[in-house]
This record gives sequence, C-alpha cells and structure tokens, in this order.
Amino acid sequence: MASPDPDDYLARIGLDRSAVENPDLDALRTLQRAHVTSVPFETLAVTGDPHGPGDGEGVTLTLPHLYEKVVERERGGFCFELNGLFGWLLAELGFDADRIAAGMLSDDGDPRPPANHHAHLVTLDRPYVVDVGCGVPTMRRPTPLDGSARTDAAGVAWRVVESDRPDATYMTQYQQPDDDEWNDRYVFDTAPRKLSYFEATCEYLSTAPESGFTGDPTVSVATERGHLKLSPEKLTRSEGGRRAEREVDPEEYHDLLEAEFGLRYGPA
Repeated sequence: MASPDPDDYLARIGLDRSAVENPDLDALRTLQRAHVTSVPFETLAVTGDPHGPGDGEGVTLTLPHLYEKVVERERGGFCFELNGLFGWLLAELGFDADRIAAGMLSDDGDPRPPANHHAHLVTLDRPYVVDVGCGVPTMRRPTPLDGSARTDAAGVAWRVVESDRPDATYMTQYQQPDDDEWNDRYVFDTAPRKLSYFEATCEYLSTAPESGFTGDPTVSVATERGHLKLSPEKLTRSEGGRRAEREVDPEEYHDLLEAEFGLRYGPA
C-alpha cells in the first residue's frame, strides 16, 4: 500500500490544494460538497456483488486500508469508512476537527446499536457538524450547532438542535423540499473519539445477520441538485423533491455502477 497522500485524496474528489489552501469555512464547504458528489456511499464490501459470485471483501477500519480502498481503488464505503478517512484529511489540511459518535435513529426513535454512526465536529468561528457518510439524504455542507437551518442545492434543509435524550446532547434534523415537517436523523454528543472507538460497532454492522447493512447492497451519491441511488433491482434519481425510478436488469448493473457512480466492481 502507498503512503496516504492528501493531494492524491484531494484529486480523488476533484480538488487541488489551492482550492482548500486555508482551513476556513469556505474550504470546509468545498471539501464536504466535493466529497459527497464524488465518493459514493456503498455497502458492496459488506454484502458482496448482488449479480456475481463471492462475498464482500469486508471492512477494515484502519487508515492504510481506507486510503487504498477509497483513493487508490476509487471505491466508496459506509459511514465508518468515509468519515474515518475524511477525518484524516481534515487534520492534514489543518482543521480543528474531532471525530464524534452518533446514533442513527430507527423507526421507533432509538439508535440501535448505540454509536452506530461516525461524524465530525469541526471548530471554526463556532462548531459545525460535518458528515460525508450519512447516505440519503446527504448532508452537503457544514451545519452549526445553534439550531439555524441551512438549505442545500438539493433543496434539503439541515439543522442541529439540542436533544432532550439522556444519552445525547444534540440531534441533526432535515426537512425535504415542499415539506413542513422536520425529520430526526441522528443524535450525538461532542466527546472526541479515536477511529478505533468505532471498530466494534463497525464489525457488528458489517457482519451481523440482523444488521441493516448485510442484506441487499445500496449505492448512492449526491448529484448537483439531488441524489442517485442504486439497488440490485432499481435506479432512483431524485432532484428538487421529484423522484424517478426505473427497473435495472442484472446484466446492466455493473455498467450502471461505473457510468453513474464511478465504481468498477464485479466481473472483469
């Protein structure tokens, strides 16, 4: 494995060092948006190829493996992988960034298991949640912890509010276009964590039969004004609150992975 290089990582997300020369809010916005529109959220390493032989290669939560997968092989990953590697890049570029443990909320409002999500808290003029690994809907820009809402290019508004739960300090919420309701996304506290803190939960979520990640694979990426999402049977395009779906034939699945998501995966 090659030594991790921040300039190669920046090239992977379509940037060069001059675009993020100063560790300020503009650079942070640029980094987050570039990452979520370049590196897919995908679980193929967990599930394996839905239209090919063999199991997934598994997830190894160490910097050399994450760098090799995301930067050198131009793959994606799920939250522990994407935010795991992105935290290293933030530090290399001079940001005051901490890894934080979060809990994606299930339908009954509880995070199961706890610390089932990894995000970042970046301190500039004030603290911001920064996340490049939460799937759809995607958080495209830094979100401050003061309750103020930020609407992104896809028309999705995000905010961070105080949590009334005993196990969390804050909660992220989102609001879809043409919807007055705020939806709870995940809860978190601000205690700094090391990447190794997430290893046990990552192992469980990537291997347990009851995990939501070990069923059918999912692949998604943010587009200019929406999202693309691919399941083994369906491709969904969302833009400005509108959604179009079409069925996917097994023989075109790998072509779509490469053409729409930039992923080379499956039969040679």
